[in-house]
Amino acid sequence: MIDQPRPLKKGDTVAITCPAKKLPHSLTDAVQLLESWGLHVILGETVGASYHQFAGDDALRTRDFQRFLDDDSVKAIFAARGGYGTIRIIDQLNFSTFKTKPKWIVGFSDITVLHSHIYTNYQIETIHGQMPLTIPDGSKPSLETLRKVLFDETLVYQYPNKTTGKYGEATGILAGGNLSILVTLSGSVSEIDYRNKILFIEDVGEYLYAVDRMLWALKRSGKLAQLNGLIVGSFTQIQDNDIPFGQTVEEIVMEHVKDYHYPVCFDFPAGHIPNNQALIFGRQVQLTVAKQGVSLAYSL
Repeated sequence: MIDQPRPLKKGDTVAITCPAKKLPHSLTDAVQLLESWGLHVILGETVGASYHQFAGDDALRTRDFQRFLDDDSVKAIFAARGGYGTIRIIDQLNFSTFKTKPKWIVGFSDITVLHSHIYTNYQIETIHGQMPLTIPDGSKPSLETLRKVLFDETLVYQYPNKTTGKYGEATGILAGGNLSILVTLSGSVSEIDYRNKILFIEDVGEYLYAVDRMLWALKRSGKLAQLNGLIVGSFTQIQDNDIPFGQTVEEIVMEHVKDYHYPVCFDFPAGHIPNNQALIFGRQVQLTVAKQGVSLAYSL
């Protein structure tokens, strides 16, 4: 049974912490936005901390995140940014208090480690969405989806289908995140069970051959064959070698899933883009991919 963290209400306290890379600037805009939603914001020790490329050493980042997991007055935890580093602390975190009183964990990119670990081990929903670092550049629709998810307002996604994909309808638990992180978690206690999932993937700064290689890893291990559906979000700043790989991301994906009979869509508005719309991982969804458009709806 999946646990849903309780919706936020005005007056609630939320925390911002940095489980991965250090911040390049202050979070004034993000704090102001959250306060405009009626929330009280507290900042962790890691906000402003620095240790090489990290927001403090592993011990500090673990302690800071643990503090907010255990603090019952904190109703949601926002990862300030991604980058790299969450995998270094995930095994030191104790979720015993969190699992009895779930709260929203919010973030994307490197925070896929937390999404995957929490769903796999505790069957608790999390939010893949804008982080405090990305809020200043976030589109109004993306920030509104984040607010709606946090305050438990109805949310349905619909957009024109500009890439063919594979038409059809499917239901399943929405899971996934950053493709590189998902592959990194393979074989660990944090790896998701891909069976009957609607899988969302996105990535940034990867080479085309690396995208192909990661999808081969998922395919050869039988994971792609077990899905109920596939949602491909943004693949931004994708690079190529001097000798071109010869396929686009869409072509690479379609080559890997062409023999499966589930729906596949592209260009879903989520990932490393300003219009990074919030997704609830761990919740049942219905995905519809048709010629005229794509829709994703949550089931309660």
